[in-house]
Amino acid sequence: MEILHFTDANFKKEVLESDLPVLVDFWATWCGPCKMIAPIIEEAAKEYAGKVKIGKVNIDENPKIPTHYGVMSIPTLMFFKKGQVVNQFVGALSKAELKKKIQENLL
Repeated sequence: MEILHFTDANFKKEVLESDLPVLVDFWATWCGPCKMIAPIIEEAAKEYAGKVKIGKVNIDENPKIPTHYGVMSIPTLMFFKKGQVVNQFVGALSKAELKKKIQENLL
């Protein structure tokens, strides 16, 4: 599965109403650490297809969602289950760390 792009317009349907757990990457084009983890996020999207929805929110183009969830630093990764934030991480993660976090949140 490819990386999904969540927006202010589709966030409720794609994330909050999703039957699958959702990993949301809050990012911006000017963010160095965001660019560092982008390939890792894309790889995870393929690896966990059908188990977890993985997508990104560009905070510059979609300011409502990050403001609502109090995103102060990027990259911020949030896991949602049944419309609720169940976990959150700030900063770039290694591939091994990200996989571990995804596995923990699948339980």
